[in-house]
Amino acid sequence: MDRHDPEVRAWVAEAIRMVEADANRSGDTHLLTFPLPAQWGIDLYLKDESVHPTGSLKHRLARSLFLYGLANGWIGPGTTIIEASSGSTAVSEAYFSRMLGLPFIAVMPATTSPEKIALIEFHGGKCRLVDDPRAIYEESRRLAEETGGHFMDQFTYAERATDWRGNNNIAESVFQQMSLERHPEPSWIVVGAGTGGTSATFGRYIRYRRHATRLAVVDPEGSAFYPAWVSGDLRTLGAGSGIEGIGRPRVEPSFLPSVIDRMIRVPDATSIAAMRWVREVTGRDVGGSTGTNVAAAVQLIREMRENGLRGSVVTLICDGGERYRCTYDDDGWLAERGVDIRPALDELRAFLTW
Repeated sequence: MDRHDPEVRAWVAEAIRMVEADANRSGDTHLLTFPLPAQWGIDLYLKDESVHPTGSLKHRLARSLFLYGLANGWIGPGTTIIEASSGSTAVSEAYFSRMLGLPFIAVMPATTSPEKIALIEFHGGKCRLVDDPRAIYEESRRLAEETGGHFMDQFTYAERATDWRGNNNIAESVFQQMSLERHPEPSWIVVGAGTGGTSATFGRYIRYRRHATRLAVVDPEGSAFYPAWVSGDLRTLGAGSGIEGIGRPRVEPSFLPSVIDRMIRVPDATSIAAMRWVREVTGRDVGGSTGTNVAAAVQLIREMRENGLRGSVVTLICDGGERYRCTYDDDGWLAERGVDIRPALDELRAFLTW
């Protein structure tokens, strides 16, 4: 590919127009209220990222990564797109690849839910499954070299592909949508760590706009992010994560610990219980990473009440529960793995009467 060829430049310009047109059509996502007792003086909001065209928060990231790759001259006509992913980013990148007429290969852990694999294939992508989650990086690099393609590498580029100062990023959107609420400046924003890109965007934007809001980042058990943040050693390794979309066996390059005010580790059973509890209370069918977010938000709201504080907490619906029918939403699947969500679910159900 001759990046200076006028035909290639024309193709790139048209590709950027198409990706930006998708954003223009999609509009913004909804900020939903979660029902809490009015007398608490605390409001909880869920930003529903599942309504994006590809059904998850990762639609924003995929769009940014494509624009970044196109503007940098890394993607041109016929470029094979490769991504290392636990599923949702690959679904979104398969969508954009098909839009631009490009081949797409997702390198994913063999444990990825069959629903996500089916979505990637629906959008025309191919899946390369590996038994060891730590091998997805090297396999992606190998495939990119073999095909002459481009490894998107979300875990490195997530924090730099998004304009954290504004331009309708997710942080700017939240603060604009909160402007007419009774507590317009959130006490806490709660997000998970997968690539680290979302927490980096929120943390930088909060400081750039001089907000007093604090950023809490949640991490599932087994992930490397939480122990690395506590110890300050970014070389820390973990076993991985049982909650798809968040948590990693290593600290990814996009993770920016200096913008995080607090990290909260959430057990997998609690994440899955909270996923189901959200559906019971709101009617919204959400995924496991959303359960992790909400479980941490509940912990922060408990602390606020204990300290007599009022205010607002904002977190994200990352994707829909339909992607986990055969896993987190299946009691038999949980029983096979010895995961008992009943104690955590009982505690969450009691929360609203506390």
